[in-house]
Amino acid sequence: MFDKLIDLMCSADNVAVLTGAGVSAESGISTFRDPDGLWAKFNPAELASMQGFMSNPELVWEWYNFRRQVIANTKPNAGHYALAELEKYFQHFSLATQNVDRLHHQAGSTNVLELHGNIIENFCVKCKTPYTDIIDLSSKSVPTCKECGRNIRPAVVWFGEMLPRKVIEEASYEADAADIYFSIGTSAEVFPAGDLPMQAKRRGAFVVEINPNITAISSRVDMKIAEPSAVALPKILNTLKLKKKEYK
Repeated sequence: MFDKLIDLMCSADNVAVLTGAGVSAESGISTFRDPDGLWAKFNPAELASMQGFMSNPELVWEWYNFRRQVIANTKPNAGHYALAELEKYFQHFSLATQNVDRLHHQAGSTNVLELHGNIIENFCVKCKTPYTDIIDLSSKSVPTCKECGRNIRPAVVWFGEMLPRKVIEEASYEADAADIYFSIGTSAEVFPAGDLPMQAKRRGAFVVEINPNITAISSRVDMKIAEPSAVALPKILNTLKLKKKEYK
């Protein structure tokens, strides 16, 4: 099944990856929030926008603490670990992610580009000073900045905000340079991140989609693997290992 892909991987120097919510969902983290859970009645704009935070900071902070608790009780899955190990087999390997949970870091990935920020770090809404105190996940009180006294917010990209310029520029550079580009667990519908796989294809990369669902790019990629990433990626890794041994 993977013969062509593995042959290409054996000769590739640069490999780039884009991961989305589906990868985290395989570890038990909802793609945005549990549709049957406590927060289902809220509009996403109420919980993930500056306007929502300014209107009701306590509610938004409580929701992010809830998400932090979920992540604290979650571990990377086999797909996360396979991606981390794949780094070793290429001259250059980069991983851009739309996920904010830092499970890729936990699994051991090193060159991670956080397109949408992360839920672990925090900073001041006014002066942008990083907030490094330990967060009390049981508290509903919003911490305040020690420099200016304004509220602290999570370091995620909210609705209506631009992606970090340097991060998206680097992700774009990696897409341009890739010999092989993997789009994993993402619908590829949220721009500009969603265009990275097709940008790589326009520059000559072999584009592989790993996703059990049909997405906006499924009909345009060079290879579609309709499996969960925690299933497909270990297979790819193990097949690559065997092939590399044959070359020695």
